[in-house]
Amino acid sequence: MRGNVAAISVLVAVIALLNLAPHLPRRGELAVDGVAALIGGGWCTLNFWRCRHAHCLITGPGWLALSLFAFAEAGLEHSLIGGYEQPVFIAVLGIALAFEATLQITRQTNAVAQR
Repeated sequence: MRGNVAAISVLVAVIALLNLAPHLPRRGELAVDGVAALIGGGWCTLNFWRCRHAHCLITGPGWLALSLFAFAEAGLEHSLIGGYEQPVFIAVLGIALAFEATLQITRQTNAVAQR
């Protein structure tokens, strides 16, 4: 139960940050998008070692890379991708879920096995 509460807390925090970001000035928006991606990516990266879910293999590094990119943009006070940081966040999630679904269909598991 404690793990579920932690996961739900992370999910709620990321959703709240993504909803807050568009209401801030550009630098704040990009920084908050970066924080949301950092929290999500950090959680998935750490969680991958526990559960081995295939989506974490994509979302962890994908969102961590997005967070670094968004923080760099915040430093510039300018979005280099036309303000599409949040759609990129969702695209990483979509790719990750498609990867996991493919693994489930082809191998009947959503976990990446340890060697």
